Amino acid sequence: MSSADYLQGACVWNGVDMYDNPRWVKDFPPAVLDEIDLAVGKSAGIAWAEIDRDNFPLPSSKAFFDDVREELENGSGMVKIRGLDVGRYDHEQLRRIWYALGRYLGTPMFQNRRGELMREIKDEGAGVGAKLYGATVDASGKEFLSSGARTLSPGELRFHTDRCDVVGLLCVRQASVGGVSKLASSATVYNEMLKRRPDLHALLCKPIPRSRFGEEAGGQYVTYDLPVFGVRDGKLTSHFSLTYIENAQLLSNVRKLTDAEHEALRMLLQLAQEQCFEMRFAPGDIQLLNNHIVYHGRTAFKDDVTTGQDRMLMRLWLSVPNSRALPEDHAILWGDVSGGMPHGGIAQPATPCVT
Repeated sequence: MSSADYLQGACVWNGVDMYDNPRWVKDFPPAVLDEIDLAVGKSAGIAWAEIDRDNFPLPSSKAFFDDVREELENGSGMVKIRGLDVGRYDHEQLRRIWYALGRYLGTPMFQNRRGELMREIKDEGAGVGAKLYGATVDASGKEFLSSGARTLSPGELRFHTDRCDVVGLLCVRQASVGGVSKLASSATVYNEMLKRRPDLHALLCKPIPRSRFGEEAGGQYVTYDLPVFGVRDGKLTSHFSLTYIENAQLLSNVRKLTDAEHEALRMLLQLAQEQCFEMRFAPGDIQLLNNHIVYHGRTAFKDDVTTGQDRMLMRLWLSVPNSRALPEDHAILWGDVSGGMPHGGIAQPATPCVT
């Protein structure tokens, strides 16, 4: 399959499809919920990061999680799991449950250079995200936040992907206003751009300069080149975060994008908005997304602590055992590009980064 071929299959969808055919919505089997309850008690005293399948047994869960992984890799690329009553558990119990579910689905990967395997996504307050993940200034002198810093603010998040096969979010609390999840099929965006503007599509199949600014520090180089669209064995991978592309453009030693490349990136975001659908989390909802074929964003939100409506999600980055093989040139970001092998996540700093 060449980059000029249209993608096929259940990964190609638009927002209307998802509303009309909620194949991606799954409920925990009652037996699995009962086993979670039992395992929470048995694992008391075990740190959440030490939880595994042996000390958190869910013997009835295999068929369910196999079905979830199949939908993620060979279906729509997204799953919402309902049924977990988060109000029954304290914070540490929820950490154990969520990490256990991640271990049943795949291998948790590092989410930042500080080695975090689980991250709470919430409004950390002014300046906290910038301190943790980094900030710089743009050409006009305005503060430019890293992608990680933006995640820990209440502001809108543009469509993007994370550096892992599957990103998982467990909603513990929802905001009083906003915080709506926006999802779009990157395969649909790929096809629509190929149909409408094949000239711009071709540009996104070629290398685009990226920065490892903030959370991606720890790689061998501060900057790297990677296409937005890559296809191997008929399967797409689209790694996209405009923040890293924009930051690379602020660096003096990086190739400047052409007007046509800027137009292609704008069109990608326009198509994602056109083809997306919106989903608001309820407490207990679990959202799982295959980053290779789904872009995700978020509307701005406002918390109300007095009513207990202060948005907090627990996030895992997972490498899954049924993952697709990636194009060879994606090794600079993903490491091992073989199918089914642990890859992705943030490299942990051993030596200083160089340009």
